[in-house]
Formats: sequence, structure tokens, C-alpha cells
Amino acid sequence: MRIRTRAHLALFTVNLIYGANYAVAKSLMPAVIGPAGFILVRVIGASVLFWLTRSMMPERVEWSDMPRLALCGLFGVALNQLLFFQGLMRTSPVHASIIMVATPMIVLALSGLLIGERITRSKVLGIALGAAGALLLLGLGAQHGQGGSSPLGDAFVLLNAISFGLFLVVVKPLMRKYSAVTVMAWSFVFGLVPVFPMGLSEALAVDWAGFTWHVWLSVLFVVIMVTFVAYLLNTWALRHVEPSVVGTHIYFQPMMAVGFAWAYVRFNVSIPGAALETPVIGPVQVLAALAIFGGVYLVGRRSELRS
Repeated sequence: MRIRTRAHLALFTVNLIYGANYAVAKSLMPAVIGPAGFILVRVIGASVLFWLTRSMMPERVEWSDMPRLALCGLFGVALNQLLFFQGLMRTSPVHASIIMVATPMIVLALSGLLIGERITRSKVLGIALGAAGALLLLGLGAQHGQGGSSPLGDAFVLLNAISFGLFLVVVKPLMRKYSAVTVMAWSFVFGLVPVFPMGLSEALAVDWAGFTWHVWLSVLFVVIMVTFVAYLLNTWALRHVEPSVVGTHIYFQPMMAVGFAWAYVRFNVSIPGAALETPVIGPVQVLAALAIFGGVYLVGRRSELRS
């Protein structure tokens, strides 16, 4: 299998994991743990996993790259997670999802300005097509209601999208020099610095001893899969494709979320604390999915870098 195909499969897997996470995280926050405390648990858990993995494949990092790694920790770990959850608490999921559709456009613009990525017609068309498909799915979901939104919450989510876009651009040069494990190990250490004081009180308030087995499984899924595996695959893919390609794969998330919600209801999977509506999957949803796949293809077909 060609390396560029493996990179696209890795990115598809990342957004598959993120799609499942909407249902899993809904069962934990805020009833079991507050958002800032949960982020602290995620960052500490993933940091341990990254450094344990790195101990088996040590790699020397130049001190001159430490400032860039610190920026990766700030934009990709701390601000990325904190801003999103703070925004989601203040706005509706529909508003948050629609704003996140802007991420690929932000990534493409930042890539062109900061690292000289070519902005071709194929990329612009692909981003527009993918955005149309994602917005179509989100628009269908909005018919069920979109109360609880606020300008402040929307602003937090938009800043999160900008932060993630900056991370994808800032981390790209590091992937030409180091492994994904090394880059993520250092990024999470730097990201832990601002996250620790903000999430400590919520983490200490959790009744850890009272966790049931399904709560522990949910927490482990978020720490291992949503944080460790997803960040690792995302960063590894950046070695072989341009940031705009990684950003465009975000369009898969609404489709994945609908698919998982349908599967949970269809197969009677119990999600403690989460009340999932039965999603409709019909010709319009299929058309939206095809638009997303077509958009990702157009952005990625001429964007892969030689390995």
C-alpha cells in the first residue's frame, strides 16, 4: 500500500475515533467530571503513554526546536482542547459543528501564508465541496433545535479552530526531522503546563472510587484512543501529506457522528447518561457523505508529499 494511501487511512481512522467520541464524552461530562478536569486527565494520561513509547525508541531533540515544540503544546494541546470545551458549554452543538467546518479553510490560508503551501483550484473546490456536504448534514441536525447558543461560546469555538489550524502548520516542519512519538511527547509536556492549574480542582473533585466499569472504559477510550492514538496518527500523517489535507478530513466528523449514533440506537447499545436521538439516514445524508468524500479527494489528490 502506498504511503499516501496509508496517511489518508490514518486520518480517516482519526475522525472515526472523534465521531465515536461525541457519544462517549456526552456520558461523562459534566455529570462524572468537569471539562477542564477531563482535559487534565487526558493530557496526563496521553503524556505518560507518549513518554513510555518514546523510551523504547529514544530520539535526540535539538534545543533550537524547543520553542516550536512549546507552540505545538500551546496551540495543539492546551488551547485546542480548553477553548473547544469552554465554547461547547456556552453554545449549541450545532453552532459549534458549523464553526468547526471553517477549520480546513483556516488551515489552507495559514499554510499558504506561513509555510508556502500552494493554494490550487483543486484544493479550493475540494474544501468548498466538503464544506457543503458537512453543512448539509449539520443543517439536517439543526432541524431538531439549536438553542443555548451564545456569541461568546461561538467565539471560543472559532478560536479553537484557529488554534488547531496554527498547530497543523507549526508542527509540519518538525515532522521532517522527528518521529510523531517524539513530537507528541514533548508537545504534551508543554501543553500540560497551562492545563494543570486550570483542571486540577475539577480533577480532585471527582469520585474516582465510585467509578463503574463502563465509566472506566469510557475514560480509557478517551485517553487512549481519542487522545493518544488520534494525536499520534494525525501527526504521523503530516509527515506524508500537507496540512490542508489533514484539515479537510475534519469534514468526516459529522458523518461519523451520525453513523455511530445510528449504530448505537440500531443495536441497542447502552450509553449511561447519554440520550441519543435516532438519526435518519436517507438519500440526502448519502449525498452529503459523497460530497465530503469528493471534497477530501480533490484536496488530497495533488497534495501528497513524497515520503
